[in-house]
Amino acid sequence: MTYSIAMAGKGGTGKTTLCGLFINHLVKTGKGPILAVDADANSNLNEVLGVERPVTLGDIREELARAEIDEKSPIPVGMTKQEYVNYRFGSALVEEASYDMLVMGRSQGKGCYCYVNDVLREQLKKYYAHYNYLVVDNEAGLEHISRGILPPVDLILLVSDCSRRGIQAAGRIAGMIKELDLKVDKVRLIVNRAPGGNLDPGIQEEIAAQDLFLIGVLPQDDEVYQYDAAGKPLISLPETSLVKQGLGEIIKKLEL
Repeated sequence: MTYSIAMAGKGGTGKTTLCGLFINHLVKTGKGPILAVDADANSNLNEVLGVERPVTLGDIREELARAEIDEKSPIPVGMTKQEYVNYRFGSALVEEASYDMLVMGRSQGKGCYCYVNDVLREQLKKYYAHYNYLVVDNEAGLEHISRGILPPVDLILLVSDCSRRGIQAAGRIAGMIKELDLKVDKVRLIVNRAPGGNLDPGIQEEIAAQDLFLIGVLPQDDEVYQYDAAGKPLISLPETSLVKQGLGEIIKKLEL
């Protein structure tokens, strides 16, 4: 059985950084193979992982939908529509040593995407069954999960900064999970960039008021900023990195 994990949170909380480091930790502890899915509209998980950004599934979806509308088929002679669709979606899979990656992307054009969304859903079902873990860098809106395009999720990790507004945003996402009846087994909160790794009593009160399950607090780590400013992939941070060490402790608590 594939264990599915999604990270969600408002922009600017370090969610994508933590998602990449989370994947890297699973790889280094022998948990692979892993399927990493970048489902955030601002797709940059590949930069954290240090790989080239592939063609997105949204790009392919647009291509196929435009072909339907314009009646100009890109399908080569002798290839069925289904064979071509499978080939194009298959070309979007980036294969690394212990993990593979897909970038979802977005629909930008007009028209109905029902068919290609159904195909995308089936492609992901086919892919993820071959992995031990599915790790998704999601957007706050949980669009791909709520629409059933991604497989069911076992664990959602809400990432917030250490502000009251950030905790309230995480609370709204948790409320959305309940409203959408996503049937997630666990929802946990990670607070990122806390000064000295400590939370103010007022923030602790807000976490309790939002009825959030805090699984861990990560400190502000200047090395993350330095690596990002230098354009270095963040998975190459040293093992002494405060964020790497803290995230490792959180993963132990999750018993993955």
